[in-house]
Amino acid sequence: MKEAINLTPAERKELQTLLHRGKASARILTRARILLKAADGWPNQRIMEAIETSLSTVKRVRERYAEGGLTRVLKDQPQAHRRHALTPVQSAHLVAITCSPVPEGHDHWTVRLLADQAVELGFVESISPETIRQLLKKTNSSRGNTSSGVSHR
Repeated sequence: MKEAINLTPAERKELQTLLHRGKASARILTRARILLKAADGWPNQRIMEAIETSLSTVKRVRERYAEGGLTRVLKDQPQAHRRHALTPVQSAHLVAITCSPVPEGHDHWTVRLLADQAVELGFVESISPETIRQLLKKTNSSRGNTSSGVSHR
């Protein structure tokens, strides 16, 4: 069953302004187009074909509008409690390893070396080099830079 969409003049104007500016994400713009067409009485199948999206997307937009109006459709909810690969303590240990001297035979830490070292020292059971790369990028750490940012006199 399709949800009835009755946009107020203010909501319609907001959606049209959003589309004309084109500054929102493609997902939000698609939702705005779906709402406008649904409010004009278009059936789900026709909206799906016109906007080149899936039928489930059209249905979800209608449901979201019925649940919470325009705000519910245009604002994504934060994802609930995604598990982080590392605890703050484990992250601190990895950053500390990065700041420590490089093993013999190497001129800088690689993400693979860091992963092996973290497992060897028992901070983690296993870890992907990509997880380490993302952590270092997030903390703005450099594996080869010996400067910690502290001024030496």
